[in-house]
Parts: sequence; C-alpha cells; structure tokens
Amino acid sequence: MENHDYQILLYYCYAHIADPEAYREEHHLFCVENNIRGRIIISEEGLNGTVSGLKEDCTKYMEYVKSDPRFAKTEFKIDSHDKHAFNKIHVRAKGEIVHSSLRHIDPNVRTGKHLAPKEFRELKDQEDVVILDVRSNYEHKLGKFKNAITLDIDNFRDFPEKVKELEHLKGKKVLTYCTGGIKCEKASAYLLDQGFEDVYQLHGGIIKYGMEADGEDFEGKCYVFDNRLSVDVNKVNPVIVSTCYVCNTKSDRMVNCANSSCNIHVPICEECGWKMEGACSEECKADPEKRPYNGTGYYQKNTNGYNPYKGLYRKPDKEKIRSLHD
Repeated sequence: MENHDYQILLYYCYAHIADPEAYREEHHLFCVENNIRGRIIISEEGLNGTVSGLKEDCTKYMEYVKSDPRFAKTEFKIDSHDKHAFNKIHVRAKGEIVHSSLRHIDPNVRTGKHLAPKEFRELKDQEDVVILDVRSNYEHKLGKFKNAITLDIDNFRDFPEKVKELEHLKGKKVLTYCTGGIKCEKASAYLLDQGFEDVYQLHGGIIKYGMEADGEDFEGKCYVFDNRLSVDVNKVNPVIVSTCYVCNTKSDRMVNCANSSCNIHVPICEECGWKMEGACSEECKADPEKRPYNGTGYYQKNTNGYNPYKGLYRKPDKEKIRSLHD
C-alpha cells in the first residue's frame, strides 16, 4: 500500500504586511522548527507559498498561518504525497507575491467574481462564455481546459500587454483560470480595469477544480512548482494534449533537460528520454554539463552543506544561530 504520510500545501493570501522582512524571519524560523520545506514569498501585499511536510507538521503550519488575523481567510489546497516535494526551505521577501507588473492593483478592493469549481464547470460551456488561461506557455502546453484561449507569454508579467489582443471579447463572460488562483486575482482585476465588464475567476484554480469537480474537460496535465513537475487532474475524460519535445509524438511525461545549463521543463517521451540521455537536443546531449540520466528526468539539487538557518536573519547573529543548533 502506498505511503501517504506527507502533504503538499498550495496557498496564497492578499493581506497587508507592514514589515515583510521581519515577518519573513519569523515565518522562516517556524518552517525550520517544524520541518516544513518549500518556496514562500512574503511581500507588503501578502504571502504565497507551496510547501510540503508530514501531515502533522502541515497541520501545525496551517494553524500557524491562519492564527494570524491578517491571514485568517487563507485557503489551502492539500494534496497527499509519499515524501517531501521539496529539498529545502526558501522564504523570501519580494515586491510582489507573484511577479505581475500590476503592483497598483489590489484584489481586496476589486477583482473578478469567484466561481467555485462546480460553478465553473456549469458555466464554462455556455454560448456567451470564453475561458481564458492566464498562465505561461510551458504550463498551458502541457495541459489546459478544453476550448480555452491561451496567451503567448513566457512570464505572467507579460499578461497586461497581451490583453490588447482580447478587445473582441469585451461582450462575453470571461472565465479566467490558473494553477492555484493567485494569478487570476490580478488578471481578472486588470481585465475589469481595462473595460471588460463580466469577468470571473476559478476559485482555487486547476488544483481545486481537480479535487472538487473531478477535473472534467481539463485536457492534459497540470504543471506544478515542486519536485513532481506535473500532476493528473482529470478523472472523467482525460486526454493527452502535449507532445514530445524531441520526436513530436503524444507525451505528457514532463522532465528537466539533463543539461544543467539548459534545464528547461518539457515533455519528453520515455523512448526519447533514454535515446537522448535525458537531454532535449543533440547540443544538450553533447554538453559537458549534462547530468547522468536515471530515467525519471528529475534531478535533485545538491544539498551538501545545506543549512536551513542560513539567511534567516537580516544581520546574522552568530551566537543566536549557534544556540538554535544546540
């Protein structure tokens, strides 16, 4: 029987943080003391994270976050797993919790109407509705909703420029979606700002849709930002929409290019994986930086000498750090 003693948590919360750096230190220390690993961003506009840990540690973490009145409304998407989905803990203070070039927009003031997964499923096929994927190219090429409009963007910060191409949709109901919901908060708000009148967002994103609406009509896999790289979503009518980067046959087997200088995340079928030794091209296959291929296409970063307390304090207090180790 498969062991599922671990959990993966995906969450965000738009809430004002007066001193992001001070809260980052407090948050980082809690994660270290409770064996929580992952990537967390703290900014004046809130927090955004994907973390993993044992079930009991994840429960403590969720209680810790929600015990702060600023983040009491935080919703966690919870997935079971057989191990940590991250090798380290990274808690960083940044200007935004998702890089959007839309710092002037506050989703707590105005944003698109939130649709529960089942509401989204009921509305998405109506005649006056369009579904808009606000994610980047490498994400929607692996999987997207049936009939969704996708944008040719490499980063979410390019979204505002692409909205100019959507002027013809202003008379429609626009349903936005992303992985966990965070990008849609600002994307839907920006659409309203640009004159779109009937704008919605999938609350909880693709991940919650898979949990509560069985992922119906989501075609392909969902790209995720942890060691799994991708997850199955659709339990009703799954199909493969992505193709092998090397031979162009149908494949949803997401891997990292074995060449560490390249390291792109692309689908590569198992046959090409072995043939190319995990590389995405002949050039990468011949590169001296190419890592040994083990058949999975996932390469764990070197954690030798990893110190979870490193970078914890703005002004390193060696005595304090030493006491934490003792």
